[in-house]
Amino acid sequence: MNALEQQLDYPFFDDLPATGGTIEVAPGVRWLRMVLPFQLNHINLWLLRDEDGADGPVQGWTVVDCGIADDTTRAAWEQVFANELGGLPVLRVIVTHMHPDHIGLAHWLTEHWGVRLWISATDYHTARLASSSTTGFGGEATARFMASHGLTDPDSQAKIKARTNYYANMVPQVPPNYRRLMDGDALTINGRRWQCHAGYGHAPEHMSLHCAQLNTLISGDMVLPRISTNVSVHETEPEANPLQLYLDSIQRMKTLPADTLVLPSHGRPFKGMHTRVDQLVAHHAERLADVMKACSDAPQCAAALLMILFRRQLDLHQTTFAMGESVAHLHVLWLDGQLVRRLDADGIYRFSPA
Repeated sequence: MNALEQQLDYPFFDDLPATGGTIEVAPGVRWLRMVLPFQLNHINLWLLRDEDGADGPVQGWTVVDCGIADDTTRAAWEQVFANELGGLPVLRVIVTHMHPDHIGLAHWLTEHWGVRLWISATDYHTARLASSSTTGFGGEATARFMASHGLTDPDSQAKIKARTNYYANMVPQVPPNYRRLMDGDALTINGRRWQCHAGYGHAPEHMSLHCAQLNTLISGDMVLPRISTNVSVHETEPEANPLQLYLDSIQRMKTLPADTLVLPSHGRPFKGMHTRVDQLVAHHAERLADVMKACSDAPQCAAALLMILFRRQLDLHQTTFAMGESVAHLHVLWLDGQLVRRLDADGIYRFSPA
């Protein structure tokens, strides 16, 4: 545990749910943990005891987030169905946002149980687009965008161009219809009110869920206890300012009680959300200061800033995410008027003080 983590409270200590098993973290709220084939090797999913039905109450469960579409995750869900649901059905599937580890198995789960997907409209349609194209995740367009920000070495370019099915491999299908979640919406789940809190920057329209009665927040990827959330600029919106959107979003989460139990998508459930938001804001302020200093010493492109921002060697998977974050940090300062951007003769954007 690092020094920042020690400032947080982990009420379940080192307990982790076994694959296909659950741990109850609040009344009627169960924690699942599924394997991911990345350096970030797990995702937390949630089961909420539920009661629903247009023609009278039906006992069952709400699923929050799904895992990626692979045989390992399906097998883990089958164990959950057999051992953790008490013979009750899944009544609905909520997805916080469109990234593959969250929506990947949504089609399979909703089809298996004959239920509806609940998600924001922006993330639903973005997922539909990404599952049928290479938008934002690889291929020629991504390679050109990365090259325009300095990632021009032939090996990286060739690998990015070849990665044409990155999203679709983990999200082969998206449910054909959905129920829309919007900021401020309140869902009644097992007689308790869960309010939607929209967040921006990490995903187009991320939905976290807060239950005041349980003093519990399903934060998705907006607030994580150990790592900072990826916030990237993609070629589909090349002048975006997602980092500022993200920082504004997490500051709004400080309107929730400081002792809220936070259920994150990665890492362990914790208390100390206000402290963690302050840590994340301070982290990005330090990185923005590093970027500003580097650009003051000499004009910089995003690729040249990778070692300054991340301070370690990165593989290609990590580099593509890191490039998006590097551009995002430059854009905060550029769109705030502190930096100016120019397109040099080599076709690369470089930034220098205004």
